[in-house]
Amino acid sequence: MATQGAQRLDDVRARRQEEREGDVTIIREPGRTIIRGDDGTAIIRRDEDQRFRDLGWEGRSERRGGETRTIFERPDGSRVITVTDERGRLLRRIRTGPDGREVVIIDNTVRGGGPGRFADEIVVLPPPPLSIPRDRYIVDADGADEGLLYETFAAPPIAPIPRRYTLDEVRYSPDLRARMRSVDIDTINFDSGSWQVRQDQAQRLAGLAASIRQVLRSSPNEVFMVEGYTDAVGSDVDNLSLSDRRAQSVAEILTRDFQIPPENLTAQGYGEQYLKVNTQGPSRENRRVTLRRITPLLNGQGG
Repeated sequence: MATQGAQRLDDVRARRQEEREGDVTIIREPGRTIIRGDDGTAIIRRDEDQRFRDLGWEGRSERRGGETRTIFERPDGSRVITVTDERGRLLRRIRTGPDGREVVIIDNTVRGGGPGRFADEIVVLPPPPLSIPRDRYIVDADGADEGLLYETFAAPPIAPIPRRYTLDEVRYSPDLRARMRSVDIDTINFDSGSWQVRQDQAQRLAGLAASIRQVLRSSPNEVFMVEGYTDAVGSDVDNLSLSDRRAQSVAEILTRDFQIPPENLTAQGYGEQYLKVNTQGPSRENRRVTLRRITPLLNGQGG
C-alpha cells in the first residue's frame, strides 16, 4: 500500500500512480489501491492496519510463511491480530484475551485456495422479499431513537443466508448486503473534497454508538460495516476514494469518541455506484454513510 499523509482529495490526486495488470487497471494512492476492470467496475482496498495506527495503537509485525501478522496489544494484555497475505489482503482478524484464548472476529479466507479475479468475489442473489416497512429496513439516523437503532442492528437477516461468505464477498456484493437492515447516518455532513468530521458533528453519533454497544454487550464478536457513498458529481475514482475515507473517518470516531472496539468494525467505500436518489447532479441524500451488522453474512446464520 502507498504511504499515508494525504489530508484532502487534491493531495490524493497528486500522488496517484496508475498501471495495467492483466485485464485490470491498478490505481495506487496514499493508503488505498483502486482496482478497475475494463467494464468500468471498480473496487477499493486499503491498508487494514492503518485505522488502528491512526487511533494511536502501536503494532508490531511478524512474518509466518506467506502471511504477515500485525499485533496490537491493549493495556489489559488482550490483543488484536490482523493477518494479511503477501498482497496486503486481509485474511483474518483475531482477538486474543488476557488468558491467551483466541477468537476469530473476521475470517476472509477463500475456500479452495487464494482469490482469483475480483469479479469472482461478487455474489449475485435474488432481491430479498421485504416484509417490513421500508423506513424500518433502511432507517434514517436523524430522528430515530436508540430503541429503533438497536432493533435494526440486532435484527436477523430478512431472507435466508445460503452459506458463509467472506468479508470481500460481503463488501462487493450489494444483493448479499441487502439481506441485512441498515442505518443511514444522515446526521453528518462533509465539506466538499474532505473526509474530516468536525467535533460538533461527531457528537451526533452518540445514540448510534450506544445502540452498537448494547448489541456488543450481549454478543461481543459482532462485526459492523461502515459504508461510504457519494453523489455522482466528479470522477468515479475520486468518489470511490473519498467515500472510503469518509467511512473510515466515521469508524475511527466510533472507536475514539465512543469506545466501540476497532476490531468489531470494518469500512468500505462505494463512491457513486449505488445512488439512493437517481440523479447525476449534486445530492445530499447520496452523500451518506451507512452502517449495518454483517455477522450473519460472515457466519452463514439466520434468515
